[in-house]
Amino acid sequence: MKPLILFVLMTCMPLLASASVVERDDVRGFIDGMVERHGFERAELEALFATVTIQDEIIELMTRPAERRPWHQYRPIFLTDARIQAGVEFWEANAETLARAEAVYGVPAKVIVAIIGVETFYGRHTGRHRVVDALTTLGFDYPPRADFFRRELEQFLIMAREEGLDPHTRTGSYAGAMGVPQFISSSWRHYAVDFSGNGRRDLIDDIEDAIGSVANYLAEHRWEPEAPIAVKASVSGDGHERVRAAGLRPHMTAAQMAEYGVHPRHDDGHTGPGALIALEQADHMEYWIGWQNFYAITRYNHSPLYAMAVYQLAREIEAKRLAQRAARG
Repeated sequence: MKPLILFVLMTCMPLLASASVVERDDVRGFIDGMVERHGFERAELEALFATVTIQDEIIELMTRPAERRPWHQYRPIFLTDARIQAGVEFWEANAETLARAEAVYGVPAKVIVAIIGVETFYGRHTGRHRVVDALTTLGFDYPPRADFFRRELEQFLIMAREEGLDPHTRTGSYAGAMGVPQFISSSWRHYAVDFSGNGRRDLIDDIEDAIGSVANYLAEHRWEPEAPIAVKASVSGDGHERVRAAGLRPHMTAAQMAEYGVHPRHDDGHTGPGALIALEQADHMEYWIGWQNFYAITRYNHSPLYAMAVYQLAREIEAKRLAQRAARG
């Protein structure tokens, strides 16, 4: 092949790949479904998908999330002085809204602040990937979770229409999560609230809506007001592995766990069921019992590392806020 022809082909390959997305049979089948089930205009969807770029970077990021790291590497990502101090400042700046959310939904302000802190550093880092690119890439070229992300793509298009958002320009995480609290599209549709009372559910620019929506999300996932989240535990023998193997959903009381060699380090007064959490430190395993509220946090992100980071960040932010207030007199 002549050098000039080869150069032209190589230069045009990205454009050809991008333009071909709308011509794929699976994408066209998806468009057909959106037209038939939800009344979308075919031409509008074809124009949207003609702009989509399948991104290898998104698949790479999906295959190596931070939650696959051991706890002793994961914790330092989120439990930093800068994130703790920024959490105190976010709390002070939004104290009235956080207090109102706590009163309405029963979710402590410190937990709401910590989730937003872990998700986006209090709204500073909301994602750089175009959501339609991310969800199309994962929905059609990531077989392990293609069905899930294709459903989220469907939800995104419906949500964008309902909320008056431009699907061409909306950006978010590599997994398609959006806004200050990083809601995926189905969560936005089902759990977002208009907490500012302006007639819109805006998780992008409305901090009140973001705060209220995080609280509502946890409340809808059975947050127990004034109940503890987790307690450190000690284990003995081999029976604790059976407790741990049963998963994150609360399934056994502390008294029942004791029969398997699992004991809370102190009595926090909780009598309901919990689950055993094992966290990998550099030279040993650290054990906790996660109660229903810990499990509720894992509904936001299914990793126990995520929930523990939120829990510990919440405690650190609260402690620093109280210390700073005491210092001011």
